[in-house]
Amino acid sequence: MSALRSDLWCAAFVRRHNDLGHMCVVSRLGDPIAGQVWIEVDHLNGSVSLFTPAPLASRTDDTAGLVFQRRFARVEPGKVRDRIAQEARFDPDFWVLSIDLRSDDVGIDVIA
Repeated sequence: MSALRSDLWCAAFVRRHNDLGHMCVVSRLGDPIAGQVWIEVDHLNGSVSLFTPAPLASRTDDTAGLVFQRRFARVEPGKVRDRIAQEARFDPDFWVLSIDLRSDDVGIDVIA
């Protein structure tokens, strides 16, 4: 089975969270077909988490769709902004989804 296009996955993610009452927006548009997806979580207490795509080697055969790793957990916002800016210089085709969420349950597959 082929992977879902990035633009469709992002649209579904944003729609699902907004329907649940979480403020979620696309803060950076990427390549519509195969752009990587990064998720920035504002915990509404001055801390931010960042989820980035997991390395392919960490995926199992039973995972369908995108799999993420927690790059930063509840750190100051500047650290996440710097990491996103660094990636933008390297790969301008990635997506950033920003969500306001007090909990750590983003509703995505995260490797341990």
